Amino acid sequence: MAMLHTVNKSPFENRSLDSCLGRIKDGAAVLLFEDAVYGAMKGTAVAGKVQSAMEKSKVYVLGPDLRARGMSEDQVLDGINVVDYGGFVDLVTEHDNVQAWL
Repeated sequence: MAMLHTVNKSPFENRSLDSCLGRIKDGAAVLLFEDAVYGAMKGTAVAGKVQSAMEKSKVYVLGPDLRARGMSEDQVLDGINVVDYGGFVDLVTEHDNVQAWL
């Protein structure tokens, strides 16, 4: 099973998402939560990098964190899966390893 990468820092204040996307392997999964949800938005400076990453990995965003920041699912890049807390737990249990990008 592939690795789950978790990112919780805004891509506009930290390089965690950029570092993560530059090192993921085919079949990996990336979960954006807390302020990293900004990286899942359409029309941002990082949207292209995230879309490129989706060619080889699955990208998820935590829905409650989107809503807590006043955003909605229709603002999320096409192809990103929105999950709830149960989905977060499922992702962790479905993957052999979890790499947290701080």
